[in-house]
Amino acid sequence: MNATVARSPFQGVLQILQFNWRSYLATAAAVAVALLALPFLSHLWRVALLLGVAPPLFWLVSSLFVSHYVYDRFPLYDLNWIAGALSRMPNRWLNIHCGFDETSSSLAVIFPGAAFDVVDIFDSRVMTEASIRQARRTERGAIAAKPARFDDLPFGSGTFDAAFCIFAAHELRRDRQRTTLFLEIARVLTPGGEFVLMEHSRDPWNLLAFGPGALHFFSQRAWRATALNAGFGVRTELSMTLFVHVYVLRRNL
Repeated sequence: MNATVARSPFQGVLQILQFNWRSYLATAAAVAVALLALPFLSHLWRVALLLGVAPPLFWLVSSLFVSHYVYDRFPLYDLNWIAGALSRMPNRWLNIHCGFDETSSSLAVIFPGAAFDVVDIFDSRVMTEASIRQARRTERGAIAAKPARFDDLPFGSGTFDAAFCIFAAHELRRDRQRTTLFLEIARVLTPGGEFVLMEHSRDPWNLLAFGPGALHFFSQRAWRATALNAGFGVRTELSMTLFVHVYVLRRNL
């Protein structure tokens, strides 16, 4: 059953601009001021200024180009591969997000007849970046989410056969917080239950594309360590373009 989300041709990159407009505006303004100052500088200072302006200008353009490719041109939100990535079809699943949900409706189509819950783990005490606050002001997903604490999911142990966390777990900036979330997910999963995590990586490709912005992501090694510390084994890994990585984790028995 096809679960492709209907999206406009530039929806992804426009959302990136909408959520991060302050940083893009600040970068563009700084570059513009520097270029306007060029005629008034000596040759040596012009060269130095151009060398200084080149990296932020490159990352300004490359981040938008790569975001358009990943979120608009690549079928990232065609989530039909998830059914094949799991070892079994879940009878009940859980989707976890931070107030901006683009996946629950598709998951409901992929697993017809399965019971499910959707939770929003946004916590203003630990998620303070302007971009996530802006994202939360946009239209919410079609499926209502329950507010939940990342360190105390409101479900009994062994409730779900599968859990999903797509571009959300990195909003917990401390390793201890992410481990706590993973421990909670392991708790609410049945023995052998599976957890699908999708994230950008802090790696050379994302650093090249996003510059310092890639420091907002975490390395593949860090995600594997968090999974191990929470009692998960890595069943398989998938790459969705050079910039996005998927981990299919299984709760140890």
